[in-house]
Amino acid sequence: MATHPSLPTYPEPYWAQSQEGLPSYPKLEEDIDTEIAVVGGGITGITTAYLLAMAGMRVTLLEAGKLLSGTTSHTTAKITAQHDLIYDELIKQEGYEKAGLYYTANRDALQFIRHTIQVHGIECGFSSEDAYVYTNSDAYMQKLQAEMAAYEKLGIPGSYVDRLPLVQLPAKAAVLMKEQAQFHPLQYLKVLIGKFVEAGGQIYEHTTATDIQQAECPTVVTSDGRKVACNQVVICSHFPFYDGHGFFFARMHAERSYVLAIKSSIPYPGGMYLSAEDPKRSIRSAAAEDGSSLLLIGGQSHKTGQGICTINHYETLQQFAADHFDPQQIAYRWSAQDLVTGDKLPYIGRITENTPNIYIATGYKKWGMTTGTAAALLIRDLIQEKQSPYAELFAPSRSLSLKTLKNLVVDNFDVAKHLIGGKLEMVLQKPKDLGPDEGAAVSVHGRRAGAYRDPEGKLFVVDTTCTHMGCEVEWNDGERTWDCPCHGSRFSFTGEVLEGPAEKPLKTIPMNG
Repeated sequence: MATHPSLPTYPEPYWAQSQEGLPSYPKLEEDIDTEIAVVGGGITGITTAYLLAMAGMRVTLLEAGKLLSGTTSHTTAKITAQHDLIYDELIKQEGYEKAGLYYTANRDALQFIRHTIQVHGIECGFSSEDAYVYTNSDAYMQKLQAEMAAYEKLGIPGSYVDRLPLVQLPAKAAVLMKEQAQFHPLQYLKVLIGKFVEAGGQIYEHTTATDIQQAECPTVVTSDGRKVACNQVVICSHFPFYDGHGFFFARMHAERSYVLAIKSSIPYPGGMYLSAEDPKRSIRSAAAEDGSSLLLIGGQSHKTGQGICTINHYETLQQFAADHFDPQQIAYRWSAQDLVTGDKLPYIGRITENTPNIYIATGYKKWGMTTGTAAALLIRDLIQEKQSPYAELFAPSRSLSLKTLKNLVVDNFDVAKHLIGGKLEMVLQKPKDLGPDEGAAVSVHGRRAGAYRDPEGKLFVVDTTCTHMGCEVEWNDGERTWDCPCHGSRFSFTGEVLEGPAEKPLKTIPMNG
């Protein structure tokens, strides 16, 4: 009978818990000037800052919280150009040339990471692994065959197989992409941070960029009113903190997905795995701190702030692990937020055609290790005024197909539905009804509010109106956060902003009891 070890009480990503010694950096306390301001301390921002500093430029890196505390620390850290079943779709949507460019951009990113690790002697658990997209559904067999045909047309090294090395996964067929990789992202990026500082780079943590003042040269403005004058700005803040008339909130939607890190009695044969059909299942291994092996099991994607009670997503993965991998312990659990564009291609490059000195990188659709690195390489080339074959493919100002426009119409109709539905919702529960470690939408003085009572009994009550565009946020019991179903903003139970596009916290409502 399958065993069910208990879920950890609180979500904590393995990467952050297993990485010690990340240095701290000061908060910006004065106005400064620099050549390049990079905003965002994840893989894109750090790699971009590193590359530009290595090119001899004067670079300042700004991070709203702590470096590597956001999406990069919540990844499954697969380094691969196998981004689900995408190449057959890209050929049909964009043509052979652009589909091939998408592959080579991500292949080159993998090669850059591999080369950087070798050059600097970085110990980060890097290992080459074959990547598999598999199916156990007859309905997906034709899709896998079409994907394999796309690999052959594009010259992608791979094969079509009828069984997996990981025999515990039920599979009728799979598409294999050879010589992909995995690593510990924080151990890798810690070294790049050190090299960036050695090259003269400046880092400021707990420094939230909120606006860009445009004149002859841009100036980044922080939430404390400090100013960073510069020649160019690179926005790598996951959701762009500055829109610049790009209307990115209407051109992307946010999704959440979930990960368990388990200890299993079953020997792991290697490889990285992803199911073709929904609900997605992602599997890879990682080395635990005690030298044993962990299995990272991910999946259960849904639009942020929508769907079933979020703890149920962890429980579904828990059952999947019990059914297939004989888990002895669930050591960690965490979730990630990812942004998806209408055409599923990231936005990388100049924020608009008419803004030559502000760059963005966003919309990675869960594949941030390669795409974030590819973004850094492309933006470096653009800043150095070098030609790049990838500039047109990823340009934020690119023209959109009719299918993509239809996808955006559907997304924005969904926004309108949740905006109106949230305002009409009848809430009967009161704050006094909540037990320890419970949160919910409640009624306070006849109006909708959000309440959470911590394990010690302290009550936190906030206005549930999202400060971005006025949708009503929903309680996320798996993470103990308030999540917006419209554009994906997330807030702590005290109301602080965790994820944009919102910039201002939820209003607090004083309560007793």
